[in-house]
Amino acid sequence: MRDQSIEFIMAGRRHRRRRWILVTSLLAILACALCCAMLLLGNTIYPIKDVISSLSGEKIKGVSFAVNTIRLPRMLTGLFAGFAFGIAGYTFQTMLRNPLANPNVIGITSGSSAAAVFCIVVLHASGAIVSLASVIAGLATVLFIYVLSRGKVFSIGRLILIGIGIQAMLDAVISYLLLVSSEKDIPAAIRWLTGSLNGSQMSALPPLVITVLVCSPIIMMLGKHLSILELGEQSAFSLGVDTDKTRIALIVSSVCMVAIATATTGPIAFVSFLAGPIAKRLVGVGSSNLLPAGLVGVNLVLASDLIGQFAFEYRFPVGVITGLLGAPYLIFLLIRMNRKGEL
Repeated sequence: MRDQSIEFIMAGRRHRRRRWILVTSLLAILACALCCAMLLLGNTIYPIKDVISSLSGEKIKGVSFAVNTIRLPRMLTGLFAGFAFGIAGYTFQTMLRNPLANPNVIGITSGSSAAAVFCIVVLHASGAIVSLASVIAGLATVLFIYVLSRGKVFSIGRLILIGIGIQAMLDAVISYLLLVSSEKDIPAAIRWLTGSLNGSQMSALPPLVITVLVCSPIIMMLGKHLSILELGEQSAFSLGVDTDKTRIALIVSSVCMVAIATATTGPIAFVSFLAGPIAKRLVGVGSSNLLPAGLVGVNLVLASDLIGQFAFEYRFPVGVITGLLGAPYLIFLLIRMNRKGEL
C-alpha cells in the first residue's frame, strides 16, 4: 500500500513536470513567433531573407533602417519589459497570497508615473532624467508602503490597503499636474502614461536588459522559498525560511524590474496583473510558474502591440490594448472574491 502511494505521488510529479515543460515550450515558441512578426510587419512587409541579412549587418536600402532602427528596438523593448512585468507581477501575487497584489494596483507604477509626469510637465525634462526619476520614485514608493505596512508584524492586508491608498493619492497628483501643465507638455505626458513601445531606441535598452538579466535569476533562485511563503508566515518560518530577508530580496528584485520597465515603456496596464493567473491556469498548481509567467507577459505585450498597430483603422499604444484585456478580468476577479467573502 505504501509503495502504491509513493508511486502515485511520483506519477503526479512526473505529470506536472511534463505539463510544465510542454506549456513553457509552447509559450517560448509563441514568443519567438511574435518577435519574428514584430520584425517582419509594418507599413511595408519585408521578406524574411532581407530581414535576416539586415540583422547580420548587410546594408539594404529601406530595410536596414526600418528593421534595425525602428522594429528591432521595439521588439526587444517589448520582450524584456513584458518579461519583467510578468515575473514581477507573479512574484507579488504569490508572495502576498492575493491576486490583487501586483505593482499596478498597490501603487508602485503610480509612483514612477507621478515622478515622470512631474519631470515632463514641471521640469520640462526628457530621456534619461525622466527614466532615472521614475526608477527612484518607484523604489521610494515601495519602501514607503512596506515601512507603513510593517508595524509590529507584517500584514499582507495592510500592505495592499496602504498601497491602494498611496496609488489613489499619486493618481490625484498626476491628474493635478496634467491639469496645471501647459498644452505643449500634455501629449508627451499622456503618451508616457498610456504605456507604449513607440519611439523605442537601442540606447534606452541596456538598463532594462541588465536589470532583467540580474534580477530574474535572483527571483528564480528564491522560487522554492516563494512557494513556501505562499503557505503563510508561520508555516514558512517553521520550515526554516527567513521570511523577512526572503521577502525583502524578492520585493527589491521585483520592484527594480518593474521600475526600470516602467521607465522604459511607461506603465503598460494589467500585464503584471494578468500574467500570473494565466500562467497558473495553463501550468496548474504544484510547479513554479515564474518562467511561464514571464513568457506570458512577453506574449501579452508583443501580441497587444501587434493588435494595436494593425487590427484597427487607427493605431493604438500597447497599453490601451492590454487595458481592454485586463479590465474585464479585474471585474470578474472582484466579483468572484466578493462571492467567496475574500473582500
